[in-house]
Amino acid sequence: MIHLRVTPLVGPDDLAQAVSALGRGGVVAFPTETFYGLAVDPRSAAAVKRVFELKRRAPDQALPLIASDIDQIVDHVGTMTPLAARLASHGWPGPLTLIIPASSQLCDDVHLSTGKVAVRVPADAVARALARSAGHAITSTSANISGDPPASTPESVVASFGSSIDVLIDSGSTPAGLPSTIIDATGGVPVLVRAGAIPWERVLEFSR
Repeated sequence: MIHLRVTPLVGPDDLAQAVSALGRGGVVAFPTETFYGLAVDPRSAAAVKRVFELKRRAPDQALPLIASDIDQIVDHVGTMTPLAARLASHGWPGPLTLIIPASSQLCDDVHLSTGKVAVRVPADAVARALARSAGHAITSTSANISGDPPASTPESVVASFGSSIDVLIDSGSTPAGLPSTIIDATGGVPVLVRAGAIPWERVLEFSR
């Protein structure tokens, strides 16, 4: 496992080894504004399968994604509905995950062939830089064995996965707290899927 220590001022050269690993179907652990996540290329069925196996994740649980910005979502992830656009204009970058119609570029196993995918633009600069440097959205499922507490430190990531991941991007401890709020934005009104860091009342305000 390659251990990269970075700061929020991370540049493309600092992430070159992580981007290379993603291109080979590898798994990269990285920080977000809540917890550490596991990144793979969501267009690769083999890479997505590896994440499920590493986490011992149930096969009926879809994988959320992160992107560097809305343009990357439109290009590679899915359709920003009018509701999703309104929510994103207030809640991104930040811990607000939106479920939108999925692009055919994504591996079916990412969204369990539902045609809907969960995505957000995170507040963490390192996470955004990784997606930007990769040139496409990446998975962001929490870096822990399914059922265990989510990892907020690089040490916790190593304790869970050891050398079975390819790269660990270490920016120290993450803020932890609540996970991202998940909203189904495929229709005309928001539907709460998981309560989280952004209160439901705020989501309703964003949707107007």
